[in-house]
Amino acid sequence: MSLERHAPPHSDGFPVRGLAVTYRDGHVLDRHTHPWAQLVYAASGVMRVATPGAAWLTPPTRAIWVPGGTPHEIEMRGAVAMRTLYLAPAGDDPRLAACRAIEVAPLLRELVLHIVRIGMLDAGDPAHARMEGLLVDLLVQAETAPLELPLPRDPRARRLADRILAAPGDGTPLSDLARGAGASLRTLQRLFLAETRLPLEAWRARARMQQAVVALAGGASVTATALDAGYQSPSAFIAAFKRTFGVTPARWRTPPG
Repeated sequence: MSLERHAPPHSDGFPVRGLAVTYRDGHVLDRHTHPWAQLVYAASGVMRVATPGAAWLTPPTRAIWVPGGTPHEIEMRGAVAMRTLYLAPAGDDPRLAACRAIEVAPLLRELVLHIVRIGMLDAGDPAHARMEGLLVDLLVQAETAPLELPLPRDPRARRLADRILAAPGDGTPLSDLARGAGASLRTLQRLFLAETRLPLEAWRARARMQQAVVALAGGASVTATALDAGYQSPSAFIAAFKRTFGVTPARWRTPPG
């Protein structure tokens, strides 16, 4: 199933439309684009959203804003209850011009779910118009979550990036991973720095941190998350996490249950 089939055609009078779909683990919505902007949000489950230039791994407490016309693909990690919104083109708003991960505060979450239940907002209905205005205000004001991972463009570097993203905690040396990418480690290190502005080693560490955020948001303990991310001890993981995000892992952890 492709979201392109669900993306609503441009229709005056219905500026926001909601979609509720449940996907199985591993389902992929291949790269597609549509003129409507999209708030990619899941009430439960984890999604990997990728554009040509970046990837995000997002837990239910966050969402990805994708401006209209942006090619993107979505991969489900576990069963996903997607509750997504499409917003009709409404001119160039610099506040919503770029892809980003956002914090889904309780008010925004409830508004998204409410609009999805309605299905479509009618601009001719004053109550719906107020909801649309509130939605845009909340999206603009939402805090950006540091979940973006820039992706290299070179096919060889991208092969290595995809392999790392498939198992961020894998401890295989980069020199061994490079053999399957079609370029030497030195060449790949140069490509990653030039195309992502991160050294390859730092890029891999950030991929691990991205995976750790999702695990913590899912209720995993700091110790389990540290080991899964490839760290030898929770203390080393906590230090690296704080260097990356400026807060301890406890800030991102959702208590189980």
